[in-house]
Amino acid sequence: MSTATIDPAATRPPRPEPRRTSALTQARLLTARQARQGMRIPVFMVMNLLQPMIWLLLFGQLFRSVIEIPGFAGGADVSYLEYLTPGVVMMTAMGGAAWAGTTFVQDMDRGVMDRFLASPTSRGALLSATMAWYALLACGQALVVVGVAWLGGARFAGGVPGVLVMLVAVALLSCLFAALSGAVALLTRQQEALIGVSQLLTIPLMFLSSAVMDPSLAPDWIATAAKVNPFDWAVVVARDALQGFADPGTVWLHLGLLAAAVAVMGGLASLAFRAYRRAV
Repeated sequence: MSTATIDPAATRPPRPEPRRTSALTQARLLTARQARQGMRIPVFMVMNLLQPMIWLLLFGQLFRSVIEIPGFAGGADVSYLEYLTPGVVMMTAMGGAAWAGTTFVQDMDRGVMDRFLASPTSRGALLSATMAWYALLACGQALVVVGVAWLGGARFAGGVPGVLVMLVAVALLSCLFAALSGAVALLTRQQEALIGVSQLLTIPLMFLSSAVMDPSLAPDWIATAAKVNPFDWAVVVARDALQGFADPGTVWLHLGLLAAAVAVMGGLASLAFRAYRRAV
């Protein structure tokens, strides 16, 4: 009587399927990674606040008589420091997020980006994590700027609701420029190119807005450019919210425009991952 040979592999229990991590969980973990990297270089966050403090404290005093110009939008009830604060808040947010692509460039140089893209890691999670970290960082810095302005004598009729709406605009503006910076980094793969594009965009956008001066007092072409400038949309939201929601319709309109711009730029940045993969 022959004895049948039993395959030991047939008696083993089936291996469990590898657990897939959701894109939301990936984004959360990658955001924590971004935060750890940022916390290792606290001087970066301090230096990113140095220039806004110069704008706020030096320019706020140097140009405080600007509000006396006939036709100035702030009016007699608003000091120049109160007018300038929303602009400085958004300068800080835009300036910080414009460097978001630096993380991508570093990951490319170290080979980390290739490993991410070869793994099941979601491209959307990679982008969302960068956007989320810079939005959180910008919101924290915005609170510091508003606090310093308050210590300098600025008072904001919008109170806590106004500050919260301002933070929404800060987060959206940060996400917009973080996505743009990430796309530039993926397409150029060079730190120098990223710096050049960032400077080329942020400085003109800052001055083609109502951040430091009422556009109605500027040449007509600057006032026209401000109307289609996403940076100015955020400034308008923050200023109206902090000053007490004099025109709620304008606030919601510009928040909607910012959200739409973030969605479009996020989609374009996602396509940049494909271009990077083809290039390498």
